[in-house]
Amino acid sequence: MKSKRTGKPVFFIVFILILALTYTAFFGIENYYGDTRKVYIKSASDIRWGIDIRGGVEAVFSPDKEDIDITSDDMDAAKQIIETRLVNKNITDYEVYTDTDNHQIIVRFPWEANESDFDAAAAVQELGETSLLTFCRNENSDDVILSGAADIKKAQAGFDENNSPIVSLSLTDQGAAKFATATAELVNQTISIWMDDTMIQAPTVNQAITGGEAYISGMESAEAAKELADKINAGSLPFALTVDDSKLQVISPTLGSDALNVMIIAGAIAFGVVCLLMILRYRLNGIVAAIALLGQLAGSIACISGYFGGTDSFTLTIPGIAGIILSIGVGVDCNVIASERIRDEFKKGKTIDGAIDSGFKNSLSAIIDGNVTIVIVSIVLMGAFGTPDSLIAKIFSPLMSLFGSQITGSIYSFGYTLLVGTIFNLIMGVLASKLMLKSISQLKPFRKPWLYGGKTNA
Repeated sequence: MKSKRTGKPVFFIVFILILALTYTAFFGIENYYGDTRKVYIKSASDIRWGIDIRGGVEAVFSPDKEDIDITSDDMDAAKQIIETRLVNKNITDYEVYTDTDNHQIIVRFPWEANESDFDAAAAVQELGETSLLTFCRNENSDDVILSGAADIKKAQAGFDENNSPIVSLSLTDQGAAKFATATAELVNQTISIWMDDTMIQAPTVNQAITGGEAYISGMESAEAAKELADKINAGSLPFALTVDDSKLQVISPTLGSDALNVMIIAGAIAFGVVCLLMILRYRLNGIVAAIALLGQLAGSIACISGYFGGTDSFTLTIPGIAGIILSIGVGVDCNVIASERIRDEFKKGKTIDGAIDSGFKNSLSAIIDGNVTIVIVSIVLMGAFGTPDSLIAKIFSPLMSLFGSQITGSIYSFGYTLLVGTIFNLIMGVLASKLMLKSISQLKPFRKPWLYGGKTNA
């Protein structure tokens, strides 16, 4: 039975797509209007580096009122909410400590990507906001209808029918009942929506709203809608926090930019050596594998930098870099298994087309088993150590609730980079490699078995 052939142009199409992804992932697409930088696609330079590489800021938060009664549970709740806010911003390299005796929370986190003025006060300001969302009668902030997590189950940024950014709210059963009653009483009147002491808007009620859903419109941008949704989902602090400016500190990096440059150069050399060894060992299979590995690396960088639109950069630290390296190692293993299977098929007397088809087919189960195992481990790490409101975390919540709050950004970051690297390995190492190899094998200059691991005289 003849194998199904892949068209000759497919190799060049896939190759060009991988080169385009690589270029845009590393260099992005942007332009300048005077001093204004307009970014269309984020690049590797937009990655937020961890404290150990670039440094950051340390702030000491204290309650804004001295006469309130603060328990250790309040301090723990405030700590968890600050951690959630940090991870919601993809700041996965941080340290948060509580000083219960002095009612203080110490927070350390890295600077933003491309941040040059290092305004420590601005960097920590929104972390200490109470972020309590309330719906009130008319414009009276004291006459509350709905309030915080007790009445609001979830917030999600999105767009309305006119493609304007909004924040959709799902209410709890209690909140839905209260909202239905209030809107029935306030037809042709206003309901004001507040975030802490700031009124966001005051829409007019046209009819009773009984579906347990509400939304906030009039957002300035999709980014502003996402930021508001993240604040609501993170929860409100039990008390507002202020920062002691005298205790604000700039943290120096433990490794520094020079060490980062050395790591990048060393990584590039190691990547090149691995690709060279694969080419020497597997010939044309090795060239295709090197192209696939380049695509896998570019895909990982793209997922970290915020390349795929509207997302913040993940904070890349040593554990995150380890996740990328491990996923690249898995990618090498994937290509080695396929190439060895193709060699085995030539030993059985198969033709070029038959050897490639059978080689990929026989290697698929081993590749899928290894990659799926790593994907499961990555998801477990992200679910166990990520924010409690994420879908993955909710799946593992019955188990993790036995151990209390486990938000740990560095482990979450490792799980994330390992996950995206493994997913791109499946795309590049299995699908793209097979398409490229089957396509290039149709070109007359490459119809030689020795190029694929067969014998010269076959």
